[in-house]
Amino acid sequence: MSVRYRAFADRRTAGRRLARLIGRPEWPDPVVLGLARGGVPVAAEVARELGAPLDVAVSRKIGAPGHPEFGVGAVTADAPPYYDLGTMRKLGLSPADLERTCEAERAEARRRLRRYHGGRAPVATHGRDVLLVDDGLATGVTAISALRALRRAEPRRLVFATPVCAVRAPERLRDEADDVFCLIEPERFGAVGRWYEDFSQTTDEEVVSLLDVSATTARGTPGVPDPRAGGEDAMTGRDQ
Repeated sequence: MSVRYRAFADRRTAGRRLARLIGRPEWPDPVVLGLARGGVPVAAEVARELGAPLDVAVSRKIGAPGHPEFGVGAVTADAPPYYDLGTMRKLGLSPADLERTCEAERAEARRRLRRYHGGRAPVATHGRDVLLVDDGLATGVTAISALRALRRAEPRRLVFATPVCAVRAPERLRDEADDVFCLIEPERFGAVGRWYEDFSQTTDEEVVSLLDVSATTARGTPGVPDPRAGGEDAMTGRDQ
């Protein structure tokens, strides 16, 4: 597919279109998590359409030595790090070479979660339909790391959704998610921001604001299971 225009006005518009793709009927007890930070405005629109609680997932890229923007892995606040072993071999790297970087990024993930939750408990995910949403999918390292962390909480179903993907990028997530939704998969992907007219940086304040709004309007309450779910186990799920 050749696309000569920016497909989405902004993240909120992309989220509304993504919500229509995902659809309402398939999700009896959904939880929507935005991959911080840019995924949260997209996820907020999906959560609104599904009538679901909104929460945040934080996955931090682990950059190659001397090239921090070139992600060779990613890590969340609590789960083991994920490394792209093929890329690591090509660069002659081992996980031990990146241990210091990994721990620094883990500490930052924890700091951000504390900032975003502001003392609120994470939304329960155990036994529920969990949709992880980002504003785009390029290499997939942060998405895979977040999905693996979410899988540890034993959701009923784990899905990844995004407005735009690099060619064949969704295939990298097939072993991590039960389903992958992507609106467009352009041949000349370039970068995620290329497909948005407004791709300004999402701020921490915006993330917190969106979570605050969801906490007072969504069907579920962060940290408290939906009454229909039943059982004490519903209270044990964590996003990471």
